[in-house]
Amino acid sequence: MSVFTDKLKARAKNDIKTIVLAEGEEIRTLRAAEIVKKEGYAKLILLGNKEKIEQKANSEKIDIAGIKIIDPETDDKREEYANMFYELRKSKGVTPDAAKETVKNTLYYGVMMVKAGEADGMVAGAVNSSANVLRPSLQVLKTAPGTKCVSAFFVMVVPDCEYGANGTFIFADCALNEDPDAETVAEIALSSAKSFENLVGEEPIVAMTSYSTYGSAKSCLVEKMQNATKLAKEKNPSLKLDGELQADAAIVPEIGKSKAPGSDIAGKANVLVFPTIDTGNIAYKLVQRLAKAEAYGPILQGIAKPVNDLSRGCSAEDIAGVIAVTCVQAQQN
Repeated sequence: MSVFTDKLKARAKNDIKTIVLAEGEEIRTLRAAEIVKKEGYAKLILLGNKEKIEQKANSEKIDIAGIKIIDPETDDKREEYANMFYELRKSKGVTPDAAKETVKNTLYYGVMMVKAGEADGMVAGAVNSSANVLRPSLQVLKTAPGTKCVSAFFVMVVPDCEYGANGTFIFADCALNEDPDAETVAEIALSSAKSFENLVGEEPIVAMTSYSTYGSAKSCLVEKMQNATKLAKEKNPSLKLDGELQADAAIVPEIGKSKAPGSDIAGKANVLVFPTIDTGNIAYKLVQRLAKAEAYGPILQGIAKPVNDLSRGCSAEDIAGVIAVTCVQAQQN
């Protein structure tokens, strides 16, 4: 684990939050729960069949003693949550019977627990797709006040790296918005800057990335990032943000000076905002594998209460790290 993760865990311990793990029967989730229990930075609730969870933990010698386990099929609050969900979604055609069936799903049950205040946040996605994790979150929790879109970012911690914030960056959006328009890219930039400040604790310096720097190429793709830059600056003039910038001009000081002379941001960026999900996802995976970087996410921003997705290739340590992120988000919330 990195210094970044250690700092998050220390912050999480200052105000212990309760995080529900919707994939309680998944072995990496159980190993992560053991890590969190040992290090003591969150209270956890595992969702799933209690007998299956305990059987898996025992067979793998995973210590989850004392961690609360809730089965949505039998829990005392299932009727209450079904009624809550029906009231929230009846205008969309959901019937009482359909609501009862829906909340049996651990993803929906976990979100209902967050909605009801029984948990402060939820983590899932080790076996579920991002779409399946996000859907109940948007249906039940909805977007945060003043936020127009939900987006996803990765915290990238690159070892022995002189760029960014001592090798720490946010990459966005890498998981949700496939081909966002200029206004959505601007919103992603503003949300990502806030997330960087909250999680990393340093001033965000945002680069709107492209294959072009300051008009070195002409296309609708370049125009989108130019317009997004303009919109973001209009919405938050005090934010350190610039674009469009190629990736090297964004993070390497000497290249930034050469390609974007006069820019206060070029060569100093620690938040990289990408034009599409293609570019963001490819970039984070390459950096993770080639630079042996730690990648935490996809972390969701813009939801009223913290819910975080996981990469299906995540390790138990990755999940434990995202739990720490979720705790700190809940503190800010």
